[in-house]
Amino acid sequence: MSDEEHHFESKADAGASKTYPQQAGTIRKNGHIVIKNRPCKVVEVSTSKTGKHGHAKCHFVGIDIFTGKKLEDIVPSSHNCDVPHVNRTDYQLIDISEDGFVSLLTESGGTKDDLKLPSDESLLSQIKDGFGEGKDLIVSVMSAMGEEQICGLKDIGPK
Repeated sequence: MSDEEHHFESKADAGASKTYPQQAGTIRKNGHIVIKNRPCKVVEVSTSKTGKHGHAKCHFVGIDIFTGKKLEDIVPSSHNCDVPHVNRTDYQLIDISEDGFVSLLTESGGTKDDLKLPSDESLLSQIKDGFGEGKDLIVSVMSAMGEEQICGLKDIGPK
């Protein structure tokens, strides 16, 4: 054998999927599910038994976690459904730009500048008012399936 070392360059990502499979019959209310390629929070689950040779079916009603739209799906309970990996991360708000983007402080000390202000009016006004008053604000960012959005706010007092 030769003493040369072989170097391989990989340009692919780690292959971590945005979703994972879960049997439809095991998904419960307040869990998450992908309906029509959108990550949803399950608000209602009903299971119906069918005829002698049919499968039991699960009827899911979900609310899109980013748009708030109601989506429905019916899946045989023995089949697999896609479940999104949903993460919630807290960042400290540093600045709000003129074009509606926010500057957030990450845990590592860097900044995250690629998020827009939320479209939810009450959350938007709370963030703008609190920032205008000079308060220290912590925003919760929900991420799933390659999308991110500010979904919550904590006031940790004046600066």
